[in-house]
Amino acid sequence: MRLIPTLPALVLVLTSGLFAQTPASAVPKIRTLLVSGQNPHDWRTVNPLLRKTLEDTGRFEVRITEEFRGAGPETLADYDVVVLNYADWRKPGLRFGDRADAALLDFVKSGKGLVLYHFSAAAFDGWTEFEKLSGGNWRPGAGQHSAAHDFTVEIKDANHPITRGLPTTLPQAHDELYANLRWQPEGCCHVLATAWDDYSLYKNPSQPVTGAGKAEPMLWTVEYGRGRVYADMLGHDGPAVQTPTFVKLFTRGAEWAATGRVTLP
Repeated sequence: MRLIPTLPALVLVLTSGLFAQTPASAVPKIRTLLVSGQNPHDWRTVNPLLRKTLEDTGRFEVRITEEFRGAGPETLADYDVVVLNYADWRKPGLRFGDRADAALLDFVKSGKGLVLYHFSAAAFDGWTEFEKLSGGNWRPGAGQHSAAHDFTVEIKDANHPITRGLPTTLPQAHDELYANLRWQPEGCCHVLATAWDDYSLYKNPSQPVTGAGKAEPMLWTVEYGRGRVYADMLGHDGPAVQTPTFVKLFTRGAEWAATGRVTLP
């Protein structure tokens, strides 16, 4: 006896086959603008590595600009997330300018994403809204690190989309461990991971250190308007941004900042 499928069953079979054949390339890419061009760190080496790291996931399409001064809302209109690898280092001529400042803030407020990468936490001293958006910043008398060394990143919130499913400890090789940043009021940001700042490693600390050490935030998030900020203090140089720990956390954090969720394994 031959069975003839009912119409609902037939539709289910046909549409299931259609979705099964949908290529991964059909999923829209996360449109990413990497803003750089000034930084006491080696941004010329790091930028292409950050771009490759994101694009190798298959989720991102990355453009790099080395000149954001004078930008406006039209500059950011086509993007989902900005990755900031920029530090003006208190030089007025390197500030973005009022129009670009407003465009960046409005971009995040509108529901888009920002990734604050490493020494970008030192950018724009005195720009109050940027400091609110950042959560924590490197400022005069606040911010230091010992010599680059191996350390362990400890996950403090294993339920956040960025860190969910990851080991509770992750090794980071030969990197800078930022400490004693200037923080916005308590509750301004959500700490995802810390690392132990061993005071015995300081030869000439620029700020007082007392005791054996302190757990310092390495990764955190900030809600700004309807948007999302992911701050990642890891990744001092080329080798440091290619470690498995950095790649895993940076790509997942960027996806969350752009979309509010994480699909990367």
